[in-house]
Order: sequence, then structure tokens, then C-alpha cells
Amino acid sequence: MAYLVSAKEMLQKAEAGHYAVGHFNLNNMESIVAFLEAAQETHSPIILGVSGGSAKYMGGYRTIAETVLGFMNYKNINVPVALHVDHGSYEDALNAIENGFSSVMFDGSAYSIEDNLVKTKEVVKRAHAKGISVEAEVGAIGGEEDGIIAMGECADPQECKKIADLGIDFLAAGIGNIHGKYPANWAGLNFDVLDAIKKQTGDLPLVLHGGSGIPEDQIKKAISLGVSKINVNTECQVAFSEAVKKYYAEHKDEESKGYTQREIFKTGIAEMKRVCIEKMTMFGSLGKA
Repeated sequence: MAYLVSAKEMLQKAEAGHYAVGHFNLNNMESIVAFLEAAQETHSPIILGVSGGSAKYMGGYRTIAETVLGFMNYKNINVPVALHVDHGSYEDALNAIENGFSSVMFDGSAYSIEDNLVKTKEVVKRAHAKGISVEAEVGAIGGEEDGIIAMGECADPQECKKIADLGIDFLAAGIGNIHGKYPANWAGLNFDVLDAIKKQTGDLPLVLHGGSGIPEDQIKKAISLGVSKINVNTECQVAFSEAVKKYYAEHKDEESKGYTQREIFKTGIAEMKRVCIEKMTMFGSLGKA
């Protein structure tokens, strides 16, 4: 019988082993299939992320947890899989804790540091009582996430230490990264800030959001400086979309049963899986399950 695991142990191993575990966002049933197959075939641990918007689209946290477990059993998945709330509100985090998730993120970066501390502390208390891992955030990540647009900022290392001292399991800290597609004038990651944060937080695994589109050399340098979890969403969604567009451009929907959703989305699943494996290879997690 398959089961979900906390992300704590897999990220501690990644931090100690100087690689990163990929976090891939679920947006539909097809993404569940693509990412689970990618993890199993490469023997990689994986974190499946769910934003608040995706939770609403996919039927709520309980539905998603049961669906993921159903696919894990059906496909005989035996690598470590964590099901994680991505950029959760306080309410999202508490909801997921009670509805089958094995890991949650409370994103309190929009609050004052004082309010972020109070709310994060409560999430940690409730999650840890159930063996659920917790990610917190300091410094808003740029770009757009579920309709919320942030310019992006670099986190204050001292504030990171205050959050880390609450007993969280991993920390997302803004270092110039953004969600979505990176603009041509993007300045790149701020490694001085990342290094300062690491000095303040010790062996706590750090998280890099907005992993789609960051050049490989910057990804690998971030990993060398303590990043142990990297979030990818946009590239997988674009790959799925482009594959479906190509399917129609080649008029495959006019062939036999080509108009069925199963046939249309099959090529999209394959492309998401390909991108997932590319990222896992880059992050160094192959064979680490």
C-alpha cells in the first residue's frame, strides 16, 4: 500500500548530499501521472506541489490527496513522494494539514515579520503534531502566483534566522527569483544574499522558487550554497500546452479516435514527464530515492 511521506527527511538527505529534490506543481490529473512516472523511472524522490488555485480546480485537498495515493497504488510507485501545499495561505495550510497532505508551506511573506512569526509558529505546532513538514517564506518571490503579483525582493538574513528558529523544516527565501517566465533584463540570482542566509540558518534546507528558466549554472551554484528543494511549474505547463497545440496542428485529432481526451493529452503527459526528468537530472536527484 502506497503512502505519502514528509518532505523533511528527503530534504535533509539532499542538503547533506549536495543535490536538490524537485518540486513539481500539480495542475490536473495528467500532471500527477507524468510526475509520478518520472520519479519512479529515475528512482528519484519527488515533491508534488499544489497551489490554492489548483486545489480549488482539482476538487480540494482531500480529493487531491486521495487521487495521488490512488495513482501511486495503481502504478506501484515506491519512491518517496511528498504532497505539499505551495504558497499556502494560513487557511490553506491548516486545511491541508487536516486533509491528507504530508507537507505544507505557509507563505507569510506578505505579512510583517512579527505576524509571519506568529502564524508560522502555529502552523509548525499543528503540522508537527501530525508528522507533517513545514516550509515558511521570507522575502516575497517575484512574478505572479494565483493572481498575486510581487516585484520580488531579497530576504533579510536576520529575519530568516528568526523564522528558522521556530523549528520549520525548510525555508523559502527570496534571492531575486521570480515565478513564471523570466524577462530578458532579469538580473539573476543574488548569491551573496543566499550565502548570508545559509550562514544564519545552518543546515536548514533552503528552497528556490521559480525554478523554471533559471540557467543551469545558477541552479548548480544555488545547490552548492545550500538550496535543497527547487520548484518547477511554468516549464511543465508550457511543455504540455505546446504538445497539445502540435497535436492539433498535425491534425491528429482527425485520425480515428484522435479527438478523445485520452489521445489528445497523451502527448502532453509525455512532454511534462520529459521536462520533469530533465530537471531531476539537473538537480542531481536521480537514484537518490
